[in-house]
Amino acid sequence: MRKLQTQGVHHITIVGADRQTSIDFWEGVLGMPFIFDQPNLDNPNEGHLYFDPGDGRLITVFTNENRKPDSTRTSTDPGAVHHLAFAISQATFKQAVTRLDERGIKHSGPKDRGFMDSIYFKDPLGLLIELASYRFEPPMGCSYADVMIQAHKLRVERGDYNIQEEHLADAIELLVERRQASLSDDRTPKNPY
Repeated sequence: MRKLQTQGVHHITIVGADRQTSIDFWEGVLGMPFIFDQPNLDNPNEGHLYFDPGDGRLITVFTNENRKPDSTRTSTDPGAVHHLAFAISQATFKQAVTRLDERGIKHSGPKDRGFMDSIYFKDPLGLLIELASYRFEPPMGCSYADVMIQAHKLRVERGDYNIQEEHLADAIELLVERRQASLSDDRTPKNPY
């Protein structure tokens, strides 16, 4: 038996309401360019809109002009999608409250997640959206996941409740040490002062 190895998220498709509500939210609020439009090939009564969330992958929305936004529809039953999280820069995160408030969009306010900052709000159909901003950049040649797994190991080893910035900094130091060779015989911390 062998795995079907994934290599990233290809796209996420959401059942939307009408076309304009989808465009206004995904492009008009979240800034995702509207890049492709065609019929839903499995249902000729629906449109299929494609948006770029910023990494070249896709968020797609099935639309139908007979469906209207209903912000109470999102299920929290087992198997339902709890929320979608999108990466934003720290500069944008620091503007999120102001920019959501300008539109009258209710939100959670900033949330400290230790390794990232988050803010939550609902789309016009009641789907919970998270804007997430990492508090670190991975070292060259490493991914966010590489840093996260090393920070997790440090957190567990130290008996800490959740990942904090200290775990991230130490994880990055370890990853650089493993990845990048040095001419020094002794790479331990020093105090030259």
